[in-house]
Amino acid sequence: MNSRDLILARVRGAVAGAPDVEVPRAYRGVTGDATGGATPAGGDRLVDLLAERLRDYRAIVHVVPEAEIASVVEEALTRRKIGRLVVPHGLPSAWLEREPRDREPYDTVGDDPELSAADLDGVDGVITGCAVAIAETGTIVLDAGHGQGRRALTLLPDYHLCVVGAGQIVAGVPDAVARLSPERPLTWISGPSATSDIELNRVEGVHGPRTLEVVIAR
Repeated sequence: MNSRDLILARVRGAVAGAPDVEVPRAYRGVTGDATGGATPAGGDRLVDLLAERLRDYRAIVHVVPEAEIASVVEEALTRRKIGRLVVPHGLPSAWLEREPRDREPYDTVGDDPELSAADLDGVDGVITGCAVAIAETGTIVLDAGHGQGRRALTLLPDYHLCVVGAGQIVAGVPDAVARLSPERPLTWISGPSATSDIELNRVEGVHGPRTLEVVIAR
């Protein structure tokens, strides 16, 4: 018997005859709604809290009416001098409507066939929607659904522009988990990619985009 078998045998012996314990699964979220839905009364509060937490993470945040998404997106891409932008399948075309201006147009790049790592490293940025956003933690969750694309699209480009609808914002993590499917590939984003060494020197852009810009549509 090796060490692993010995340890497991001792565990089995210790719990032999113990009654079964029912594990609760219907977690109640911060909102008090087990379905994870945001109430209309708390909608503005959740939008403001998400924006505050995202800014704490050094993300660039815009809170605008839904009708202004396209103009804010265009301003953001112009400010960044985006030349080539990855656009995942299913992204609403209305988000990329452009006003006629004296500026160099950017090129949109699709992911069919799939872009290589070198291709993604060579673009200027990516724009996506999201599956859900968590106000309490300032976290945006992607599940590779329509308008989000596969995980690599938001990990390799240096700039990620994400559009979040007010109806996608929930209060806490249990509320988000209630909306998400465990069978989908989930990417949880809390601000730009960053890490620190033992002396707490912060370095951004190591494991993902150096810049995260978020448009929250009320």
